Amino acid sequence: MSSTRGTVRTEPSHKRVRVVFGGELIVDTIDALYVWEGPHYPQYYLPLQDVASGVLESSATTKRSPSRGTASYFTVRAGDHKAVDAAWTYPDSPLDELRDRVRFEFDAMDAWFEEDEEIIVHPRSPTTRVQILPSSRHVTVSVDGVVVADTHRPMFLFETGLPRRTYVHKLDVRMDLLTPTDTSSRCPYKGTARYWTINTPSATHADLAWSYPTPLPESERIANLIAFFDEKVDVVVDGQPQERPHTPFS
Repeated sequence: MSSTRGTVRTEPSHKRVRVVFGGELIVDTIDALYVWEGPHYPQYYLPLQDVASGVLESSATTKRSPSRGTASYFTVRAGDHKAVDAAWTYPDSPLDELRDRVRFEFDAMDAWFEEDEEIIVHPRSPTTRVQILPSSRHVTVSVDGVVVADTHRPMFLFETGLPRRTYVHKLDVRMDLLTPTDTSSRCPYKGTARYWTINTPSATHADLAWSYPTPLPESERIANLIAFFDEKVDVVVDGQPQERPHTPFS
């Protein structure tokens, strides 16, 4: 059962969650709790009783949250590895569910697992869905009036809270206009993306296209396909120009 107090919402995970740090398994629990500290995605709060002995060393650091109470911080130590103030608890939280739990800084740990699958960036929200559908609709993508993609076999990716993305086979993309860059980004639902700059006769557009060479299992259908920031290109679907979405990438 989920509960809400102020801006914080909680919900049981029902998944086995494990945390690795310093080459050691420091948490192994079947009682992980999703906690939405913000509106977009949750963090894991884990039972203190399921943390390996000696891993948490008390710190002098504290921090006040209006909704969660006062946090007491810990240095996380395993073997010769330590992460200062990388874990915290709310022992007197007005939220009963948090009082005997600890939150670890996600990126400070070596690895996180839900069941036997490693997760990245942050816990995957149970309210977010990624749906990838093949289509026979005719899609063109233009930049500065130059058609850079023309396909009758797009893959449409629908992700909760985000605009539809169109992924295109490289054979249907003007790859001669694309230059790979060193930029990368990570998504907890899709994996690690690599980027391309698009060069037209009139301009250079840095990191305007991307691809997932080895996506996570749930997104395998878009492996090595190319997507574009619809916020910055002109997309036409079955002859109908598409409105550019307004997002943080606009």
